[in-house]
Amino acid sequence: MSYQSVFHPDLFKGQTFIVTGGGSGIGRCTAHELAALGARVALVGRKAEKVEAVKAEILEYGGMASAHVCDIREEESVKATVKAIIAEHKGLNGVVNNAGGQFPSPLAGINQKGWETVVRTNLTGGFLMAREAYTQALAKTGGAIVNIVADMWGGMPGMGHSGAARAGMVNFTQTAAVEWGASGVRVNAVAPGWIASSGMDSYPEHMKQWIRSLGDSVPLKRIGTESEVSAAICFLLSPAASFISGDCLRIDGAASQGGRVWPLPKARNNEPFNGFHRAVTPKVFSED
Repeated sequence: MSYQSVFHPDLFKGQTFIVTGGGSGIGRCTAHELAALGARVALVGRKAEKVEAVKAEILEYGGMASAHVCDIREEESVKATVKAIIAEHKGLNGVVNNAGGQFPSPLAGINQKGWETVVRTNLTGGFLMAREAYTQALAKTGGAIVNIVADMWGGMPGMGHSGAARAGMVNFTQTAAVEWGASGVRVNAVAPGWIASSGMDSYPEHMKQWIRSLGDSVPLKRIGTESEVSAAICFLLSPAASFISGDCLRIDGAASQGGRVWPLPKARNNEPFNGFHRAVTPKVFSED
């Protein structure tokens, strides 16, 4: 079985895309879909074993991928990695800025180091990767950048460091869309809500029951799939979105649209899209 994309198989034939955080979760899924659509995918991550594993998966299905170890928070590392990718693949057409990370904590419990680490990962790293892709390649050829943020509308209690960084990335997206538009570069963002991804297994034991209940607070009465996010990313990278720039697409089942005050009845007529042939259900959802 191969990736069941809704897009035609040769959509990105001959094109190269960087996917940061490509070793797991939404990044891994997106890399698989891009490769299934004919793209050469440059997987970027901090851990060699993770990006190499996804590279092997993609090659197994006849796709094209390369693996690159890079800490996106380090400017010189980002410069060198983007340069190496462009040299290896003879060009660059776009970036999926997916890498990120955070830890649960109320604001009063976050020290300066913890705050700055999350902001560097979720905001500064994405800026560095986008800037280098633009200055080294896209400013000359045009292309598309998709930044992955989060559902931080109305605040992000328990993860204020991440919420602040993600909000900053949305503003960066809007600014870059204006400044880089004349070069034929489109910059957009997607904001996933609660998605069944491997990252959910990284949270502490006391949060597991809460994670399992998240679907109840979504108007569609479920959490999303990785392939539902990937499909939106691929659309924004595609020619069909050639007049869309500076926007942020929420992929959250309307969870950010007032469900906290509106009574949510039992859902019906709502089936998830599961196009990712190698998707793995997070362990938290298979436990009692």
